[in-house]
Amino acid sequence: MKRIVIIILFNLLFLHSQAQQLSGRVTDRKGNPLPGANVLIEGSYDGASTDENGLFSFKTKLSGEQSLLVRFVGFREYRQPVSLDGSDIKLDISLAESSQSLDAVVITAGSFEAGDRKKAVVLKPLDIVTTAGGLADIYGALQTLPGTQVVGEEGKIFVRGGDSYETKTFFDGLPVEKPYYAQIPDIPTRGRFSPWLFSGTVFSSGGYSAEYGQALSSALILESEGLPEQDVTSISLMTVGLGASHTKRWKKTSLSLSGNYSNLGPYFGLVEQEFEWEIAPRGFEGNVIFRQQAGKNGLIKAYGSYGNGRNKLLNPTTANPDELQQIDLKDNNSYLNATYTDILSDKWLSYAGFAYSNDRSDYAFDEDRLDEMVRVAQGKYRLTYLAGELLKLKFGGIFQHKQYDQKFFVFDENQNYHTAFTDNQSALFAESEFTIGSSFAFRLGGRLEYSSLLDRINLAPRFSTALKTSDNSQLSFAWGIFYQTPEDEFVRFAPGLNYEKAAHYILNYQLTKNKKIFRVEAYYKDYRNLVKFDSLHSPIPESYDNKGKGYARGIDLFWRDNSITRFDYWLSYGYIDTKRDYLFFPEEATPDFVSDHNFRAVGKYFVSQINSQVGLTYTFASGRPYNDPNKKDFMDERTIAYHDVSLNISYLTSLWDNFTVVYFSIGNLLDREHVFGYNYSPNPNEQGIYEPMAVKPMAKRFIFLGVFISLTE
Repeated sequence: MKRIVIIILFNLLFLHSQAQQLSGRVTDRKGNPLPGANVLIEGSYDGASTDENGLFSFKTKLSGEQSLLVRFVGFREYRQPVSLDGSDIKLDISLAESSQSLDAVVITAGSFEAGDRKKAVVLKPLDIVTTAGGLADIYGALQTLPGTQVVGEEGKIFVRGGDSYETKTFFDGLPVEKPYYAQIPDIPTRGRFSPWLFSGTVFSSGGYSAEYGQALSSALILESEGLPEQDVTSISLMTVGLGASHTKRWKKTSLSLSGNYSNLGPYFGLVEQEFEWEIAPRGFEGNVIFRQQAGKNGLIKAYGSYGNGRNKLLNPTTANPDELQQIDLKDNNSYLNATYTDILSDKWLSYAGFAYSNDRSDYAFDEDRLDEMVRVAQGKYRLTYLAGELLKLKFGGIFQHKQYDQKFFVFDENQNYHTAFTDNQSALFAESEFTIGSSFAFRLGGRLEYSSLLDRINLAPRFSTALKTSDNSQLSFAWGIFYQTPEDEFVRFAPGLNYEKAAHYILNYQLTKNKKIFRVEAYYKDYRNLVKFDSLHSPIPESYDNKGKGYARGIDLFWRDNSITRFDYWLSYGYIDTKRDYLFFPEEATPDFVSDHNFRAVGKYFVSQINSQVGLTYTFASGRPYNDPNKKDFMDERTIAYHDVSLNISYLTSLWDNFTVVYFSIGNLLDREHVFGYNYSPNPNEQGIYEPMAVKPMAKRFIFLGVFISLTE
């Protein structure tokens, strides 16, 4: 949320003081304007995008004979020589359609994409940070899309009957081991990355590409920004902390530095909390972003971050609600991601990436201590071959080295327990995509994986296809096999476990017309080899096996209308029927994180008279199952339904002659009672009753106020 100032800065402050101006209009062969076309000087980053009337204008300091390049999805690239001698240039440019025109078929089954690569544009960074209730968090905003669940005590994303660990995040093509901040049980966390790092977001709720693996249910694929447009400096003052950032742009290089300090202590002093905090959540985070143009077409991108956090609270124990347990958490995380992309020739594209993460979480439960360290290094290489407009091939491989170490000290026993493992995972992938005219496309691929810890190999085939049914609509189908290594807490005791497995079947219909999108998607997931155990944290390997199974089936609906001036809204609904026999379950049952019905309505309106954008989100989720040990049937109880209305307001103004955004948001505007589930005492009381304790939010409402000031000229 602290970076929300950039929402407006990148959309309103394109102030360039450069020498020569190029302007003009881009149309198709019929004279219709093409909004969103990219116009730039080839081999540089000087350029602009066309507006809704197809008009563009930008300035450049380049001189001499140059080549103007124009790109637009579904049209052939256009090049025109220009002589930059200091005088202004005005051009009228007409583009010819390619065989893959703007309304050509694209494979959309299971996938929502933001960016400008596909026509199903759903959530851009601006959408994410201005969605009420999302708290400027990528995962929070994604929970307004169909297929996701409301699990308020977690803050993580749960997709189509899958647990949170079954959704993997990929940063510039590389999997992120710890995409969330460390958390205390029943206290929600949030994602580590700012939405404004990324130019494109692909959220696949199933059936995703063979390039990505180790995700049983879904994949969130994030593509970071390239070179920024200009220098930007900003500071932020918030009810939860403060921050500052500076970006310097040179001709072919950019460097960004930012630092943020958060402390919820003052806020908790004003807003009553359900929990008793001895140390309110606080922490520091610093980021470095480096971008470098390499040669004519290459780009080097590097992102590094370091963060630490601390909180301590007194929490009622399930054994005795009147007795408080002290929970103390210290979290340290370092992350580095570096990639190099280049165009080797007209037909060959190259990608190389490296990532490293080191995460340490230290817990203290009264006198007991739990220290966990996860260190991961990854390398990936990919080649893409463009065999004309009809065929695209990509293939490559990834290697990952993972070290896990956990130490657990039990005070009453004066005993230390230590578990550790090392796993080297490698994978090869290949995929081909064929497009026949503008009406039919299909993708065929596969992925081969090996884990040294499990000492097993798997082969995961993937297939998807799409058929255009009209000028604006299409049908898509996706099928695939997906594998995932069991969670660390299981393989540290039982390294002989097998991969967990899921088969996805997805049928999608999509209609896109006049800035409106309608999608309906039916799916079926078949789970096999899920982990079961007799006793959690048992050190006996035989206590764990892969005899678990399950299924998930349902239908998702999505509607978005962006055709109304200054108003944008979307509606999403999902129905799911799912059951599993896994973990400690004695029989097949619906997991406690699943609501059968989920509905969201999101609206945003810009009020020009007062320079403000108002956002409103309504969320409904039917009751979630939970197990009452006082009842005979397993997981047969339901919580109350979840209703939430969230509001945010962004006010644009000036402070000391600096562009300023005042941002206000409030969750649970209608003061509804939220109950996410129940924890029960491990032992019955004198009456033979297991006493319940409701799992609730930290507070009924979360209120945020921030002032964000741009110091950019």
